[in-house]
Amino acid sequence: MSVFFTTFTAVAMLLAIGMLGYWMLSRRVIAGSILGSLSVLAIDIALPCLTFIGILTNFHPEKNTSWWTLPLWWIGSTGLFLLLTFICSAVARREFHREFRVSLLFQNGIFFPLAIIAEMYGTNSPLLVELFLFTLFYPAFFFNISPLFFSKGIKVEPAKVFNPVLIATILALAVRLAGVDGFIPKFLIDGLRLVGAMAVPLLMLVLGGNIHMDMKGSGTPAYAENLKFVIMKNLVFPLVTLGVLMVVRPPYPVAFIIMMQAAVPPVTAIPIITEREGGNRNIVNQFMVASFLFSLISLPAMLLLFSRFFSP
Repeated sequence: MSVFFTTFTAVAMLLAIGMLGYWMLSRRVIAGSILGSLSVLAIDIALPCLTFIGILTNFHPEKNTSWWTLPLWWIGSTGLFLLLTFICSAVARREFHREFRVSLLFQNGIFFPLAIIAEMYGTNSPLLVELFLFTLFYPAFFFNISPLFFSKGIKVEPAKVFNPVLIATILALAVRLAGVDGFIPKFLIDGLRLVGAMAVPLLMLVLGGNIHMDMKGSGTPAYAENLKFVIMKNLVFPLVTLGVLMVVRPPYPVAFIIMMQAAVPPVTAIPIITEREGGNRNIVNQFMVASFLFSLISLPAMLLLFSRFFSP
């Protein structure tokens, strides 16, 4: 049961930080206008620093010669999630199909796994590097493909394709493969590590603050739709994925990362993207909150079930 309690601790920690953000907005400790700046700080500055330092210090290409296959595994798992998205969205009410689908497909693929891996294996685990490489193209995929769900067409924006996380990953890989990482001053590495450590707490504070702002005057929750979403996202997605993994039998690190990708709740930027594209931000926010809360139990349970069939 150690897998269950370790994962529970990681998820509870994230939710506690999110609740702190909610409280800070509700008590006006910070103004809602600052959330946008905090989000940019987390995603465009802190996360690239975390990615760069993680790869620089824990990436060992001589030991893991198949590292380059990780983005390919991401493509395969995304294809599976896309298929599940259109099958599972059939249960949603017609007016919520777009929001149901976009919330199903785009998972919190970086921050939740980061916290879980750090809690289970430590902050210097090679699994963190494999997570960064696995999700190499995920940010570009999310920002450029999500408009398709609102019939706006693909929006290929160079700034979203060559985003700071992708640039940091490629730069760190180049430095390590060239063997010149020893020339980087220690004070710079330590400084980047401290900045990177802010990424997860900052984004969860922003999430809690955004939930507070969205919930004000949002009306009666759509309980039936939220229940459908939680069943599909938190239960059906990981259970079907586990079945596929048992057939394909990828290496443990790959299987563990894919299982987490299937079991985590939606990415925190979904409500913002939905509103920008003319969708129903309120229902998407409800889906996300319901999935986040239920993941406190479902995510540890799914990883415990996964551990029965896969071991390091």
